[in-house]
Order: sequence, then structure tokens, then C-alpha cells
Amino acid sequence: MSRPAVFFDRDGTLSREIGYVNHVTRFEPFPFAVDAIRAVNAGNRLAVVVTNQAGVARGYFPESLIGQINGILKDRVESSGARIDGIYYCPHHPSAGAPPYRQDCDCRKPKPGMLHRAAKDLDIDLSKSWVIGDRLGDLELAWNVGARACLVKTGYGMGEIEYWMSGWKRQPDLIAENALDAALQIVESH
Repeated sequence: MSRPAVFFDRDGTLSREIGYVNHVTRFEPFPFAVDAIRAVNAGNRLAVVVTNQAGVARGYFPESLIGQINGILKDRVESSGARIDGIYYCPHHPSAGAPPYRQDCDCRKPKPGMLHRAAKDLDIDLSKSWVIGDRLGDLELAWNVGARACLVKTGYGMGEIEYWMSGWKRQPDLIAENALDAALQIVESH
């Protein structure tokens, strides 16, 4: 039986937004990241990370670094008694770099490829799921698969709210201070 999931953007949502994370020492998970994932676990939803990593296509870092950083995140979460059910990433860019990374793929947010793969791999009901992120593209990703979208104020979130949100065709289903606030609100009342 399909279960709902909460899809977390990585940079700016679960970790500090610093531009391209081109070395493991530059990866800084937020102090509340583990608790956000734990709240989703306790709410009987799958916790999945989805992240665009076009730095690979741009030649800023090798694809292997994504695995190292995602491994650090997963280890930190699991050593604290929480669980990430899946991590999906897109290393592509439609106009930068060289093939195979330079491509107009189906996985670069806001396109739905990562969520469709996660739904297939993990038996997720996308219509009952949420995406938590700090940019319009994260919200559009949710809406593109019939999920709900939460904008957090961390990362690029405050700038999105102050400068751009009033012009969006659709407003977020939820606005939260951070990923923990978002996870608690989603689990408790949605």
C-alpha cells in the first residue's frame, strides 16, 4: 500500500545554502535537520531528499562528491536514530558543461523525474505527499506531481518571500520558519 512522503530539498532546507558545496568541509547541516527528519519518521511518512546538483555539469566538483556529502547527511541522521528513506539528485544542466551532464533531463527540479523515480522505488503516494524547499522550483516540483508544497524561510526562502512570491501564479500551501517547523506542521495537521 502506497505511503505519503515528505521530500526535502537539501541545500538551503536541510543544510546551509553556501552556493556550490564543492568539498565535504563546506557541507553544514542545520542543527534542526535531524529533528525534522525524525518528525517525518514519527508521522509515518517516508523522508526523502531531492536535490539539484548542477555543479557536476558545470565542472565545479565530481559526481562522486554528491555521494560523499549525501552519505555524511545520511550517517548523521541514522546515528541520531532517524531515517532517510531515499536520496535522489540531478547532476545535469540544460546549457552548461559537456555530455552526459549537459542535457535537458527529466530530473532537474522543477521537472518531476526524481519524484517519479522515488514513487516507483519506494511505493509513494505523491498525491498525499509534500515537498519542503527554499525556492520556487521546489514548490513547482510538488505541484507538477499533485503534491503539496511548503516554502521555508531558510536558504533562499526569505528572499523568495520578500522579492518574488507576490508575482507567483500560485502561492505555497504552507510557509514555515525552517524544515523542522514545516515537518511538525505537516505531520500534526495535514
